[in-house]
Amino acid sequence: MSQLLDVLLLTALPASGKSEVRKYLASLTADECRDGFHLGPTVQLDDYPYVHLMRSVSQALLSRGEDGVFFDSDERPMKEPLDWGALVHLINEDFDDLVLHRRPEPASAANWMLERFDRARIRVGAPPAFRQMAGELRAFVAESIRKEAEELLAGKNAGAPASLEGKTVVIEFARGGKQGSTMPLAPPYGYRYAFSQLSEALLSRSSVLYVWVTPEESRRKNVERADPGKAEASNKHLSLHHGVPEAVMLGEYGCDDLAWLVETSDRPDTVRIEAHGKTFHVPVARFDNRVDKTTFARGDPATWRPEAVQLLHDGLAEAFAKLAAARG
Repeated sequence: MSQLLDVLLLTALPASGKSEVRKYLASLTADECRDGFHLGPTVQLDDYPYVHLMRSVSQALLSRGEDGVFFDSDERPMKEPLDWGALVHLINEDFDDLVLHRRPEPASAANWMLERFDRARIRVGAPPAFRQMAGELRAFVAESIRKEAEELLAGKNAGAPASLEGKTVVIEFARGGKQGSTMPLAPPYGYRYAFSQLSEALLSRSSVLYVWVTPEESRRKNVERADPGKAEASNKHLSLHHGVPEAVMLGEYGCDDLAWLVETSDRPDTVRIEAHGKTFHVPVARFDNRVDKTTFARGDPATWRPEAVQLLHDGLAEAFAKLAAARG
């Protein structure tokens, strides 16, 4: 049996092709994933649904003339930069739930989510937002996000398998910094900071697949993919069609530090991460998508051209082989 990857951190700038890669992999059989990509049946984690819920919280608060907590408007970056780290701690919790076979069943999914936001913020040194909020206002926020929180919780529990044995956990997220930033990016921006917030259990088991495009191409594809109608129609595939605001693209995704991390690591083809009092060398492979190989996968698989599929398949197979060799 081929060496299977345990945890895959699927990273890139926005609109680089991460979601299309996931969609392509989902179109393959279990044997094809195992033999061609060293992947077991995948279990998916993603921090984007939490960002979407944070924006819903802010929309509700702003509609009342209150402070938005997370965002000042739908077009602006995060008010509290440490929330980039808080998102990682939400992923840590989700991974722990998978490992420990926990399926939360809170009385209120909305209050459960507000408590999780506060707990994650405390872990990165940011002030909790909801513990001190007036009861009536907190109840208003909870009711405003009730349906979305219930859907998020239901999806989280439905996606949790009885066992992770023989499976690959795929965790998708994007990180970056302000356009024109020098390296290294200062915390809490970039992958160096985000990776350092991952739990020890995740860091010890992870490999990184980076979908490589330039920041300019990321911005172009972000505009191209934006389709609010399709984004609203299906939370499951939301990231295939949502558009990131321009101010966020320039202020938080104008560059990233993955190449810098690889270049400055003391071991080839790894990122060196200092965390939990230890040093981790996490294997990394870059899938070169600077000449687009993934956009076709947004469409119906019945329309995929064989030559486009083969180009994507070969590029991914090369990257995954490198990761499997490093883990082996």
